Formats: sequence, structure tokens, C-alpha cells
Amino acid sequence: MKDLKRPEVLAPAGTLEKLKVAIRYGADAVYIGGNAYGLRSRAGNFSYEEMAEGVRFAKEYDAKVYVAANMVTHDGDEQGAGEFFRKLRDIGISAVIVSDPALIEIAITEAPGLPVHLSTQQSATNFETLEFWKNYGLERVVLAREVSMEEVAEIRKNTDIEIEAFIHGAMCISYSGRCTLSNHMSLRDANRGGCSQSCRWKYDLFDLPFGEERRLVQGEVQEDFSMSAVDMSMIQHIPELIQNGIDSLKIEGRMKSIHYVSTVANVYKAAVDSYMEDPENWVCKQEWVDELWKVAQRELATGFYYGTPSEKEQLFGARRKIPQYKFVGEVVEYDEETETALVRQRNVMTLGDEIEFYGPGFHHFSTVIESMKDEGGNAIDRAPNPMELISMKVPERVNPGEMIRKKAEGLINLYKEDKVLVKRV
Repeated sequence: MKDLKRPEVLAPAGTLEKLKVAIRYGADAVYIGGNAYGLRSRAGNFSYEEMAEGVRFAKEYDAKVYVAANMVTHDGDEQGAGEFFRKLRDIGISAVIVSDPALIEIAITEAPGLPVHLSTQQSATNFETLEFWKNYGLERVVLAREVSMEEVAEIRKNTDIEIEAFIHGAMCISYSGRCTLSNHMSLRDANRGGCSQSCRWKYDLFDLPFGEERRLVQGEVQEDFSMSAVDMSMIQHIPELIQNGIDSLKIEGRMKSIHYVSTVANVYKAAVDSYMEDPENWVCKQEWVDELWKVAQRELATGFYYGTPSEKEQLFGARRKIPQYKFVGEVVEYDEETETALVRQRNVMTLGDEIEFYGPGFHHFSTVIESMKDEGGNAIDRAPNPMELISMKVPERVNPGEMIRKKAEGLINLYKEDKVLVKRV
């Protein structure tokens, strides 16, 4: 077997808290948004001071921080970009992810020394395109989501520029994000940071005969229509991704929770480590797949890697499977003598709840809440207040920073094989 290069696991970080969680849970690098030029105006973007703190934290773990500045600029939008990029360089940002040629030119000429990566917004789908950007001075290209695994292999054979590819998370229904639906539906520019995700709204379908009243069209299963794609998950295909020379495995989701970020980073870190340790005997563990389902918001598929998605990779009507777990807290400290954990609560916990602790390195432990006390030491049977500190008996050691989730009822298998709607659970 040829020598294999270990790819980085690249996780999203919408806030400083998520940045630290992602890195603690195994991410080799994170990508964040600054206060300008990004596509996630609602993602809790970073100030310069937060960036500097994030870079300092990342260095402690030998991790990297990238900044997404991938908006499409209109005349005037680029003003101040040179100063922005120089500031990122001086803070210690490892690279900036850009799509607009104007911003790329500014970053290269006005902030020398700051590596530039091409955003997926540029829809790079062939090796000639990658070679063009390599010759222009870029160090890495984020491939379009529409590239197949066969095309990835061909691209790698013909260029040595670094390749980054999405391997988990939401899929845009448009071609690599080139969509103006939000502009028309809500007057929010999707390519300048304001996407309202109009494709995920629910729509009715009407027949409009000329001169007659419109008629609602319904199929055999009564359901609303959307243009929404299922999410991507490539956990079962780690070998192909690594063997075909992808340098960075990218997880989507800067607006997702720390529950999502910690879980997905933890899984892909474990899967990559496992493959690199013993490639010939690697198997995709069911516990990795099960773990990803605990934070899934939609059904999962492999995107365009193994063929063009069909209607089976789109969401029509109610979801067939959603998370069965809810994020409820995180460990602040643990006293081994008294077997008591101090927990910062994030969602309602009640006596008798079955909870699961999970931490970096794929550490898992389940137990039942048998006692809880509030900050005043008073026994309580329910903890309803977010961010409240509570103590509880935990018979096995847990570590500060570990997360807590509990089973929650959800919508599972809404359709039988014959597409007949079944009871919600």
C-alpha cells in the first residue's frame, strides 16, 4: 500500500466556545467567521480579540484556525479588506478562505504571508481549475460539493495543491451555494451572508387551470413540499477519502451547537486515527454511525461522491429520523471521594432521566440521575434553568469539559416501506 498522508479533521466554529470544544474533541483545525466578508451573518462571528484568544488556544493543541471570507463582493464591499487581511495575518490566522477574485487579489498583494484557500463557492470541479489557482498563489482549494469520488482521484493525480473536501453536514440544494432564492423570497442576499434558507421552507403545490380557481395538488401521502437536501455523511468511506489524497476533511456547520460540533469532531477523529493505525483491517464501527445519528437533523447520504443524488436524497414531508438525544449539560468538575459531579445545565434534567456522558477520545458512560442539588445545596427533582450549576451523584469518573446528553422522544421512521404515514413516537 502506498504511503498515506493523514488528513486534518476540519471542524466548524461559530463562536469562541465552539472553537475550544471542537479542538478539545479532536479537530486538527477549525474555520471561523470574522466581522466582515463572510457568508454566515448569524453565526456569532469573531471579533479580533476573540480570534487572538482562539489562536492562542489552538496553538496549545497544535491546531490551526482558518477564517472564512467567502462572500461575493459588490462595488464598495471590498473597501477595508486589505487592513482586515493584514490584521488576520498578524493575529496568527493560519489561512483565509476566499471565493471572490477581488478579495483573493487583495489578500495576496496587501497581506503577504497570509495563506489563501479557495472557497467551495468558486465551484472548483477539475484539476485545470486547481492548477490555475495554484499558479496564482493559493495553497489549497475547497472542492465543490458536486465532485464525485472518481473525479477526486483524477484531480489528485494531476495536481499537488492541497485539497479540502466536505465530508459531513448540510447540503445546499443549489450548485455549490450559487443561489439567489433567498434574495427573491426574503430580500436577503445569500452570497453576501444573509441566506434565509428558503429552500427548506414548506410549500404547497397548486394546479392553476386558466380562468379557474387554483386547486391544491396532493399525492398519496399528504405532505408539504420543500427543495431541501438530506445531509452528507462520509463516515463509512474514510479509506477512499484518504487514499485519494484529500488533505482536509471538512465538517459543515458553523451555526450548529456545541453538541453537534463535539460529537462529529470526536467521531471523525476516531475514524481517521483508526484507519491510519491499521489501514488494511479498518472497518467502520457501528458506534461511530450511531453517534452521528444522535446529532443528525436530517437523513444522511453521501452527496455527489457516488452518483448524482435522486429524489431519495431530498426531504419530502416529515423526516424519517431525527435525533433521539438532547444536549443537557457539561461537566465542570468531579470529586472522586464523594462521586459527585458539578454540572452546568443546558437543558431540563429530571430525576430518573437516563443520561450519557461523552468526552474526547470517544469516552462514553451512561447512568441514571438519582439525586440532584442546586447551588445552595438543596435537593431538587428537576433542573429547568439553563446555565445553572447543579451537583449530582455519578458512580464513574467524568472529566471537566465532558458533555451530557439524554434520550429524548423524536420522530422516527415516519414512513413504512410503502410510504404510508405511521404514528409519531
